[in-house]
Amino acid sequence: MKTASGDNRHKPELEQDAPLESRRGRFIYVLLVLVPLLVLIPVFLSFLSFAHHVGTVSSPDDPRADAIVVLTGGTERVERAVALLSEGRAMRLLISGVHPGTTPEQIASITSAEMPLFDCCVDLDRLAMNTTGNASQTAAWVRSNGFKSLLVVTSAYHIPRALVELGESLPGVLLLPYPVYPSSLDLQSWYLSPKTSLLLMREYVKYTLARLRIFVTHAMNI
Repeated sequence: MKTASGDNRHKPELEQDAPLESRRGRFIYVLLVLVPLLVLIPVFLSFLSFAHHVGTVSSPDDPRADAIVVLTGGTERVERAVALLSEGRAMRLLISGVHPGTTPEQIASITSAEMPLFDCCVDLDRLAMNTTGNASQTAAWVRSNGFKSLLVVTSAYHIPRALVELGESLPGVLLLPYPVYPSSLDLQSWYLSPKTSLLLMREYVKYTLARLRIFVTHAMNI
């Protein structure tokens, strides 16, 4: 009888503990669902803003600057930059990231430009291996020539990251983006092409990491 009486005394306590454990379980479940959503939703919205900007960014109506830099990665970029130089939009052009084996004559042939233009007004950077390197080599070139403004020619999807890197390396220099839209990509309707969507996602990650690296560097130097 005592044993039965003892069981009856403990039974209400066990019944009270069950709802408490259930509430804890629900709370943990909600956290596991909500926390990722609270992180992913802003990231997704930020990516959509990035993709929209990339698909709609436009060049200046009358592009003019002291100099032009084109970040290699496609023939269309270099062709556009050389055309801007030949139109008198700037005094000098830097082609950054040129393969070590590529000659000025080959570039002139590809872009249908005259060699005298290359001889007088085009410089080749063969050291840069990535966008950070492009920015570093361009900064040295700009400072050595005393330029105050720069037309930045690269693919439209590359413009945000290029401006971030160049802006970090060239404070005080006016940067004018001149986006080139590759003929093989429809950046305005990127969501219709898995290939273009993946390209923009990769570029968004690189752009975000570049901004984060620069932010951390500044924070450590304060």
